[in-house]
Amino acid sequence: MIHQLQQSLWQQFGAAIDMLRNVISTCPNDYLASNKRFYYLAAHSIFFLDYYSSIPPASFSPALSFTHQPPEQRPAGSVGDLVPDEIYSKESLLGYLDSTRMKCKELVESLSVADNINLRFKEGDEEDDMDYSIVEIVLYNLRHTQHHVGQLNLMIRQDLDKHMDWAFRVDEVL
Repeated sequence: MIHQLQQSLWQQFGAAIDMLRNVISTCPNDYLASNKRFYYLAAHSIFFLDYYSSIPPASFSPALSFTHQPPEQRPAGSVGDLVPDEIYSKESLLGYLDSTRMKCKELVESLSVADNINLRFKEGDEEDDMDYSIVEIVLYNLRHTQHHVGQLNLMIRQDLDKHMDWAFRVDEVL
């Protein structure tokens, strides 16, 4: 039963990640460079996909550097308080996404280890800090990723009249 749940979880989580890859890949380089909102949203999605897959989060070390910025210092179009330190190329973003995809798959695979099921994603001790079970953070991460995939798809659909196919699931076996 556990293996079936893991497999189903990965098939859907992997599909959400593949859809993020597809929308970034489909985006023309000139659009990525000129539409800062699209760029920052794509970078944010990858960064947090990686962060939410880091158990414990204190171990998080992103492959591409980001800086916490107060509101008055954030560039126009940026998403949240973590801003990429530079405008990374599409290839750099996709490379980061590919390595993070493997990290996510390994996290889902680790759910079958009895000790791992009791791990928690705990940011700190402040009232608003996240404190989720490993299963809940995986589901949260999937929802967060798919939410931003929808926004990115809408942007290229409205601005470029490009259509993205739906990924039903990945066929990779855990």
